[in-house]
Amino acid sequence: MEVTQRPPHFPERILRQIISITQEKSASSNVRLKPTKEVPGLVHQPRANMHISESQQEFFRMLDEKIEKVQLFISTCNGEHIRYSTDTFAGLCHQLTNTLVERKQPLRGIGTLRRAIDKMQRNTNQLTSVHADLCQLCLLAKCFKPALLYLDVDMTDMCKENGASDAKHFLCYYYYGGMIYTGLKNFERALYFYEQALTTPAMALSHIMLESYKKYILVSLILLGRVQQLPKHTSQIVGQFIKPLSNAYHELAQVYSTNNPSELRTLVNKHSKTFTRDNNMGLVKQCFSSIYKKNIQRLTKTCLTLSLQDLASRVQLLGPQEAEKYVLHMIEDGEIFASINQKDGVVRFHDNPEKYNNPAMLHNIDQEVQKCIELDERLKAMDQEITMNPQFVQKSIGSQEDDSESEPSSYS
Repeated sequence: MEVTQRPPHFPERILRQIISITQEKSASSNVRLKPTKEVPGLVHQPRANMHISESQQEFFRMLDEKIEKVQLFISTCNGEHIRYSTDTFAGLCHQLTNTLVERKQPLRGIGTLRRAIDKMQRNTNQLTSVHADLCQLCLLAKCFKPALLYLDVDMTDMCKENGASDAKHFLCYYYYGGMIYTGLKNFERALYFYEQALTTPAMALSHIMLESYKKYILVSLILLGRVQQLPKHTSQIVGQFIKPLSNAYHELAQVYSTNNPSELRTLVNKHSKTFTRDNNMGLVKQCFSSIYKKNIQRLTKTCLTLSLQDLASRVQLLGPQEAEKYVLHMIEDGEIFASINQKDGVVRFHDNPEKYNNPAMLHNIDQEVQKCIELDERLKAMDQEITMNPQFVQKSIGSQEDDSESEPSSYS
């Protein structure tokens, strides 16, 4: 049998070099200068500072060299070799990510991690732990497009990484992915990603799940005007531990359901420190915009025409100009169907003009049907894989034997 040869520059050695130089940095950062008694400190302090500056420059120069070596290795290594040691290769990528985050150079590693993922994956639907690293760098660099190439693909498989895969990376992938979609205002996809992080089977509370739950509530309000109920397979810890730790967000959802912007503003002012500390104040402000839009949509069901001044007073906006701005944005986004008479300042609401008889709609329906067919094929393949699993077969046979033994005998 032919044995596959290992790559000449295997990642363990480079990983050890990265770790060693990081330890050197931590050791050098603990150096403290003490002025001598014989000579005034002011005389020697500039030279000492110059020495520290030179040592730091030398350290960063060495670190840059190591980063370049890692990037070169990831770019030129053989993907077939990497798949024999995915745990070590993933560890190298994690260390590279941590180093770039610490140095505040996230943009530098995005292309490298994309190549790393492509070499680790056996198919485009396989999730690796490096996906979370890529999403983290894209978030910090505010460069979302590279991550979308992977986020837009539904993951149906996981890279085992020789048993070294960690649930943290799985949760971070969906949490960071949800944040990226939130930043792009793709709230439907963001809500799905936060839901995946929340419904991950767990026996203990995770801070990542807690933060996902807070954003899940806010995105639900922005997208749906209510908090979407979690699936039944959600772990019990969500109800027992996560909900009590997010009382401010539950109060926000309760006040939001009253459709009263003034009460919502009062509650936001009350919990402003909490929302700011959680870095969720931006989403909370979008809830204000959402409640105004929700109230305008409610008016379309009861009114055919309405003046901008009357609309502003009913929705509690500042004036007709702000009301016009909201109506125009909602018309542009397809949230309502209306027209504004600029001369009279009157809004006229219309019915949905979509007749579902054009080629574009037919194409959309065809795409949805294809997705359903693909999903059905995947479910059949998963069912076949489970039925062929030895553990499942053994457990099924054992349960059948237990049932047969528990049945009462027909002979006395």
